[in-house]
Amino acid sequence: MNKNLLTSLPSYYVLIKEMDGARVPLFREANAHIHTPYSFSAFDRLETAFKMADDEEISVLGINDFLVTDGYESFHYGCIRHNIFPLFNIEFICLLREAQNSGTRINDPNNPGRIYISGKGLDYPFSAGWYYKCYLKRIKRMSQKQIRSMTEKLNELVSQTNPSLTLTYDDIKDKFAEELVRERHLAKAVRHLAMDNFTTAEDQQKFIESLYGGRKSKAGMANIAALENEIRSNLLKAGGLAYVEEHKSSFPNLDKILKLIIKAGGIPCYPVLLDDSSGNFTEFENDPEKLYLSLTNMGIGCIELIPGRNDLSVLNDFVEFFNKKEFVITFGTEHNTPEMTPLTVTSRGSVPLPDSLKQIAWEGVCVIAAHQYLRAQKRQGYILADGTHSSDQRKELVKLGQVVIEYYLNRNQE
Repeated sequence: MNKNLLTSLPSYYVLIKEMDGARVPLFREANAHIHTPYSFSAFDRLETAFKMADDEEISVLGINDFLVTDGYESFHYGCIRHNIFPLFNIEFICLLREAQNSGTRINDPNNPGRIYISGKGLDYPFSAGWYYKCYLKRIKRMSQKQIRSMTEKLNELVSQTNPSLTLTYDDIKDKFAEELVRERHLAKAVRHLAMDNFTTAEDQQKFIESLYGGRKSKAGMANIAALENEIRSNLLKAGGLAYVEEHKSSFPNLDKILKLIIKAGGIPCYPVLLDDSSGNFTEFENDPEKLYLSLTNMGIGCIELIPGRNDLSVLNDFVEFFNKKEFVITFGTEHNTPEMTPLTVTSRGSVPLPDSLKQIAWEGVCVIAAHQYLRAQKRQGYILADGTHSSDQRKELVKLGQVVIEYYLNRNQE
């Protein structure tokens, strides 16, 4: 069995004694949420993410793939090689039927009722018990059933345009995916099919437009990320010729997902969408006080933001509100689209974050690091077995997490 690096750190009391009086920075650069090639990612391989982290002096990275933890081992050892502290996370999409029926958007701006939920600081190696292991397998199987159906529809469109060309699920998985095949892998496969089989950009674009039913491409062939986004939007989203609606049974139950996260040693976390480029919010998030009450009622005391999609002033007010409520708060960049952007977290328009926000997010990272350390040491972490947590622990865990991270980073430099 793979060994967690945190098990080799000194025991709690020895660690505290050894680090007594040690100087720790107010914060370091951290990114608690990146997707990897094990679901879909801007990174062609994990090593790319680590090299970027080295260049940008990122001290903490959090893997956060959809449905899978298959990347944990490679991520764990990559972080050791590059002297980066790892956070082990996972992400799910659930469906709240009542919210869907009422047209209430949660943290998916286009699909009422859909709710993204993350688990932060899971145990490594991953273990959720037999029941939840089977439940997770069923969720993966259902997600791939939809993707297979969409691949078949795509292949029909391709065959109608050019009978000599084919797209298959197995080929797409073999060429472009590490584990799960997702919509974005299909879009990438379509782009490659055009570029690999037609010589000129004009012919490549003509082929793709034929799949669109004659609709003109606005992206063109030069901008790869824009083209893949366009293919996904035109063919694979609702109304697209290869779209297959997800069956309601393919969405996991929110209560079960929260229990799965807790069983796997993690902290349930709500990923916040916040404002869009027009200043709009979803119905679920448009009032911070109501959002706070809703999350508290769900037993969630941790939120995560992707500041790159938010206005800095809106972000600042929102984070300060939840920080005063003693929520654990982290930031990330996702990197789950074709666009390659820096790992350093900034707000919309690449506006740098003020130190006050960086420090709040760093404290959230430290809580998760402390939680992982305590769990690895067979001690009680931030979340109790029944899923409850105490905000009184937060300050102590921030201090412990700082010590854990600093010990790890400094020991690895020796």
